[in-house]
Amino acid sequence: MTSVEPAHAAPPAREKAPPVTAAKSARPARSVRKNRDWLHGLLMSTPAVAGLIAFVGIPFGYAVVLSFYNVRLGSPLAPTFFGLEQYRRLFTDPDLSGPFLRALLNNLTFAVVVVPVQTGLALGLAILLNRKLKAIGLFRSFFFMPVVFPMALVAVIWRLILARSDQGMLNSALHAVSFGNWGAFDWLGDSATAMVSIIVLSIWQGVGFQMVILLAGLQQIPGELYEAAELDRASRWQQFRHVTLPGIRGTLVFVALLTSVLSFRVFDQVYVLVKGGGLNEDAARTVMYQAVTTAFDQNNVGQASAITVVFFLIVVALTLIQRRVVRPDNED
Repeated sequence: MTSVEPAHAAPPAREKAPPVTAAKSARPARSVRKNRDWLHGLLMSTPAVAGLIAFVGIPFGYAVVLSFYNVRLGSPLAPTFFGLEQYRRLFTDPDLSGPFLRALLNNLTFAVVVVPVQTGLALGLAILLNRKLKAIGLFRSFFFMPVVFPMALVAVIWRLILARSDQGMLNSALHAVSFGNWGAFDWLGDSATAMVSIIVLSIWQGVGFQMVILLAGLQQIPGELYEAAELDRASRWQQFRHVTLPGIRGTLVFVALLTSVLSFRVFDQVYVLVKGGGLNEDAARTVMYQAVTTAFDQNNVGQASAITVVFFLIVVALTLIQRRVVRPDNED
């Protein structure tokens, strides 16, 4: 008798590719994709890197070179090699070290006050403006408007506000509120209020920029987290601590670092107010102001270059320390 195969016989098993061969074929594709992403990233970052090299790297390198020479503007003599003499004078010569250390102390005071106050104020404004209200865009534009104004224009306006005479807007307002008992006070000329005036001016002009960055970070927090917190009967303060702050921690760190760098660069408002008259130069002197006046008022380019190099190293060290302290938890 002949055997009959069953009608539903299982089809023959297909041979599977060895796993080693599949892994080998996946590796070249992954490597090609990685190389392509690296090339795209390099091409996209090339303009920014080229700009940094052209406008930051090369000028700073040239400043380092000039700091080793005795270079004076308008001098018919050729620059002479000084070695480390400019740096030695900067820390040992009383005529140079005194103003430099005072300027550095003013810079540190400015940064210590401006960074937390401006960041906290920007966060408060961002939370207030992160609402779905009518004409909310108008309020956001109103608080951002000072950022659009050039610092020179802002300094001129605040010079009129803080003027010593009775025509000064702040003195006039205090005179009216006190029923004539407030006299003309020299806000810019007094050593106790000169730096305070610069700090208030700078915070008013720059807080809108940090506010916009923090507002963008707040809008990235999922609304479901707040709904879950409300279901758990969390208070406003608890929602702020456990939902808002963790959600914008990275943005907050970025804003604090950016504000720190900008606070060490303070120059425009000091220069405009000093040259416009009225500002106490010693009380509001900053390192950048010291470098510019040394180069263009005293014509000592070599000494000014040494000041900028030392200040750059100090700012880099302080920024790295701050970055280490306030870095996000998810970073190594």
